[in-house]
Amino acid sequence: MLDRAAEAMALKTPRKLAKKVEGLSDRAVAWLFITPTMALLLAINIFPLFWAIGLSFTNYRANRPNEAIENVGLRNYERILTDPDIWIAMQTTANFVFWTIALQTLIGFSLAFLIDRKFRGHAFWTTIILVPMMLSPAVVGNFWRFLYQPQIGLFNYIVSFFTGIPPSSFEMLGSVQLAPWAIIIVDTWMWTPYVMLICLAGLRSIPDYIYEAAEVDRASPWRQFWSITLPMALPFIMLAVLFRGIENFKMFDMVNLLTGGGPGSTTEVASITLKREAFEKWRTGYSSAFAIILFVAVFGLANIYVKALNRVKQR
Repeated sequence: MLDRAAEAMALKTPRKLAKKVEGLSDRAVAWLFITPTMALLLAINIFPLFWAIGLSFTNYRANRPNEAIENVGLRNYERILTDPDIWIAMQTTANFVFWTIALQTLIGFSLAFLIDRKFRGHAFWTTIILVPMMLSPAVVGNFWRFLYQPQIGLFNYIVSFFTGIPPSSFEMLGSVQLAPWAIIIVDTWMWTPYVMLICLAGLRSIPDYIYEAAEVDRASPWRQFWSITLPMALPFIMLAVLFRGIENFKMFDMVNLLTGGGPGSTTEVASITLKREAFEKWRTGYSSAFAIILFVAVFGLANIYVKALNRVKQR
């Protein structure tokens, strides 16, 4: 059937175009198909990046397009790097990244290790675990915002059931101490399945004969875990940490939906600060410089991490 479809397509192709295509090499045909995609990616990603770099050296404001644009040099970068509020936002971001990655990696690898045992009904439970990852962030944010309600939300009642604390005595989203943990819990609930999938792929890639040889040598399950399972799954774990670290550094939607950066500025991560500078204060040049600094920070840290990952793979 596919051959017939191909023949029909060939018959419909104009003779002049067919002759031109027949004269092209495989590499030329490949470039013919790739070029439109590359041009689109350049237009969507590369051009805005260079435009933002240019704006970062100016005092441009998007809400005042008719005003004269002045070149301020490195003043925007200097102000950002010496602004204590920016450093507080970066510290808050680092706190979110650390705790979300730590919890997601620990829980995700544990779930992957259990599912890899292939117990009865493991396929069903795998599907259930993957459900949070399939949901939209907007749905997850509104859902958990309802759960965190101190009067009618189920979260407070569950905590009260296990601790004996009155449900209305604390508010997850309104407390300075609890609001950061409220967002960490939601992000962990949503993206732990993603880490679990990557870790599960790593566990499934370990050959069975290695465990069989270890059993012949009478290695205990604990010894097999530390000498075989963890070292061979470590590149996959590090890959999951890399992906989640980059995404959590850019965390915006969950924070914006749950707290909007509050209470006060307790949960104001770098992306929330960037949004306020760009679309509330309309300091476009300043916010462009901040965006470039964030890009360089993520790119630099990811590059160092990838080099460490390659060293682990070569062991």
